Amino acid sequence: MAEILYCRVSSIDQKTDRQRINEKDFKIIIEDKCSGSVPFFEREGGKQVLTYIDKGILTCLSVWTIDRLGRNLRDILNTIHFFNEKNIPIIFVSQGLRTIDENGKENTITKLMISILGTVGEMEKSQIRERQLEGIKIAKLKGVYKGRQEGTFEDVHAFLDKPKNKKALEYIKKGYNLSEAAKLSNLHINTMTKIKKLAFVNNK
Repeated sequence: MAEILYCRVSSIDQKTDRQRINEKDFKIIIEDKCSGSVPFFEREGGKQVLTYIDKGILTCLSVWTIDRLGRNLRDILNTIHFFNEKNIPIIFVSQGLRTIDENGKENTITKLMISILGTVGEMEKSQIRERQLEGIKIAKLKGVYKGRQEGTFEDVHAFLDKPKNKKALEYIKKGYNLSEAAKLSNLHINTMTKIKKLAFVNNK
């Protein structure tokens, strides 16, 4: 039986030192270097965690903060629900939160706090995106924003290999229509059309 420390950073050049403060207390440390938008069990580290769960080895998962599990509140809650069903507590070290108490009962206060913090995180992400769009708009008005240079294009494989786009393509292959796949993937319908077109052309 083992307790696992899970760490995640968004890019290869980032370090997880801050998340490893209590690493000496853990025999197993699993690290991911990927976007928080990738669902937990689709990450390489997340798959390792799932292996320990399937083997009945994992007794507790420690994570530095809630956003290490994901950026999307629904994904975070789904992940926590999965662990709760297995009666495996998740401890968010920095925030002092525990999903299941020592008596094996779901911690309702933690559930409330996670929902609040997750919502705040999504709002911050939305505000950052809005500021970026406003900045681009102002730059365009000033004539200093050029966007993608004329004659250049995004690599098809790189586009289709984006986590959300890969997931969307999976939904299409499973028989979902574009509208359904767009909602499940949280993508615009125009992006779905582009994914389907490029995937079809690329596989000819």
